[in-house]
Amino acid sequence: MKDRSTVHRSLPHDSAHLHVQGRAQYTDDIPLPGGTLHAAVGWSQEAHARLKHLDLSQVRTAPGVVAVLTVDDIPGRNNHGPILADDPLMAEDTVEYVGQVLFTVVAETAGQARRAARLAKVDYESLEPVLQINDALDRSSEVVPPQTLVRGDPDEALAAGDQVLSGRFSIGGQDHFYLEGQVALALPGDDGDFVIHASTQHPSEVQHLVAEALGLQSKDVMVHCRRMGGAFGGKETQPALFACLAALAAYKTGRPVKLRLNRDDDMTVTGKRHPYQVDYRVAFNESGMIQGIDIRYSSDCGRSADLSGPVNARTIFHADNCYFLEHIRVESRRLKTHKASNTAFRGFGGPQGMVGIEHVMGDIARHLGLDPLEVRLRNLYGQDDRNVTPYGMTVEDNIAPEVIRRLSESSQYAVRRQAVAKFNQANPEIKKGLALTPVKFGISFTARHYNQAGALIHIYRDGSILLNHGGTEMGQGLFTKVAQVVAEVFQVGVDQIRCSATDTSKVPNTSATAASAGSDLNGMAAYNAARTLRDRLTCFAADRYGVPEDQIRYQNGMVQAGEHQLGFEELVDQAYLARVSLSSTGFYKTPKIDYDPNTLQGRPFYYFCYGAAVSEVAIDCLTGESRLLRVDILHDVGKSLNPALDLGQIEGGFIQGVGWLTCEELCWDDSGRLTTHAPSTYKIPTVTDWPEQFYVEIAAWSENSEATIYRSKAVGEPPFMLAISVFEAIKDAVSAAGPGRVQLDAPATPERILQAVASVRQ
Repeated sequence: MKDRSTVHRSLPHDSAHLHVQGRAQYTDDIPLPGGTLHAAVGWSQEAHARLKHLDLSQVRTAPGVVAVLTVDDIPGRNNHGPILADDPLMAEDTVEYVGQVLFTVVAETAGQARRAARLAKVDYESLEPVLQINDALDRSSEVVPPQTLVRGDPDEALAAGDQVLSGRFSIGGQDHFYLEGQVALALPGDDGDFVIHASTQHPSEVQHLVAEALGLQSKDVMVHCRRMGGAFGGKETQPALFACLAALAAYKTGRPVKLRLNRDDDMTVTGKRHPYQVDYRVAFNESGMIQGIDIRYSSDCGRSADLSGPVNARTIFHADNCYFLEHIRVESRRLKTHKASNTAFRGFGGPQGMVGIEHVMGDIARHLGLDPLEVRLRNLYGQDDRNVTPYGMTVEDNIAPEVIRRLSESSQYAVRRQAVAKFNQANPEIKKGLALTPVKFGISFTARHYNQAGALIHIYRDGSILLNHGGTEMGQGLFTKVAQVVAEVFQVGVDQIRCSATDTSKVPNTSATAASAGSDLNGMAAYNAARTLRDRLTCFAADRYGVPEDQIRYQNGMVQAGEHQLGFEELVDQAYLARVSLSSTGFYKTPKIDYDPNTLQGRPFYYFCYGAAVSEVAIDCLTGESRLLRVDILHDVGKSLNPALDLGQIEGGFIQGVGWLTCEELCWDDSGRLTTHAPSTYKIPTVTDWPEQFYVEIAAWSENSEATIYRSKAVGEPPFMLAISVFEAIKDAVSAAGPGRVQLDAPATPERILQAVASVRQ
């Protein structure tokens, strides 16, 4: 029989036809039951103040208003903080950022609720806000304690180093800018229970926090999510606030309630990627080999902890990127400012750590007059005594040197380097830059207990299969990949499998779909459930047809039992009539994860993903404009479950990273008000930012050395950091404009590029 393999094939996204036809149903598209109300939030206009008086009389009497809820209406816990209980659903006595929720309006229509929310009269006693990283450092204003990781003797290495450089630069934040905003629909049941439809990466956390807010238990709250229109980390912790408020309104009114933020409110109320300030001192020899480094990452966390602890811990874990640093100190400061609490974002602190060390590599190279790639190659992890990270994990499958070698050859890096130099000599005001930067990204949740997943599979009498697991679909194709895994086990087509909405009543205690681990965790859990069912069918077939179990084979939708051949659906029907259970759960927990979160020593990751990118840019020294001319990428996804989906993730992650480092600038005024809260003022990359030449290749020769699902590797986050090559290429172009030291913060907007050019020409 013909092999009917479904994994490692480029099958289309399971909802692609719905997306292009506009028929894919998101939370905002769910038909509303009769009597549904709509909610809107009223939020603080000050960054830091005491609430002297909150006058909601005009809000209550506005047209269509059914209820106005404040903190006094919460029957349970006033908190939506995921780790620390430091994030109130609605403010009590003090507000700590512009956008903090003060009250919730419930009305007959969304428009009535939003108009009414603007009628509140608030009397504030203004307090001085902390808005800048340096101000927070001066005041030791921190949301969680700092951490420091030390290996070797960096102080001695710096003192004895051949040459020493020091510097400081800033890395901006980033708005998630998901196409589907924050939205929740709360449906009260007939006995005090609730069904919540939420656009969330973490249904179980929403379930838990809604239950706490209403004074209920988790069994009383069911959370559903079929798909999200983008998330990128912005729907890991942040949706709980809006789900809790919608549920509270449904609890108080006894009617279904929908809460959907408009874009301006969404960007104002929700957190972003953490902005950082990086300070460093590095010692190195004449060849660029680092002898010692002291680097401090100061992170703007906003008003509360949210996920800032683990985000900043991952920064520490990725401050080495692909480089062996024998003597190193990495200090992480987690600073409190009076802004929205910053949160998870694709890469989860890893990008900031990598930008830091790549900046240092470029700084060293320009100081020595060397090609930055030479400096990077000399500092790579190697063998034996050069293959252990500062946190004590051995880099066992280091393919970074091979990835870099292959990419530098296929992209003709050396030839193009000479061409760029020749171009710059002939053009005084247009300068080109070229950079190759690598990626080594650890895969696993740093919160060890999140490294688990469950799945549920039903096989029906006609051979069709219903699959449910704890992962959420946010456009990345997770449902498709997991369906491919199940189809592979039974050797049937994916058209026989339906993956149903993520549902806390089907698979309990799910982890967030995050940390790039969605396919690893849920794919393996589904595989285990499918193998349990296949083993049952095999045992039944062996007994029925009188053959050993090793003579039962599944191929091409058929089952071979010795000399007997029958369709898969026929075997399933026979098993049903013989009273064989056709339903099973599956569970998986990631092995080998073992580290101390206090000392940051051990093995926080199951494996590493690798990649590299070459980016060529041009800048206009008169206007500061930059253009991305060509990109070459070679990226490692192990033995890809679905190359088409993985290529999409590589391309999308890269261009999102380009936005972070070049054009997505978040701005606040002196009062702490976000001024870039809409597409008119916040600029994400568009089709015109796509390079004319874009070559992406999956490292098909790579295979995961660890026993992951069909030897695949994660793909969601690692490609994001390939965009660091663009930032480094821009600095390379700036360095061609003058002899001075390059000082460039991210994002590299035209204004900042102009300033950098002026600086090197002084």
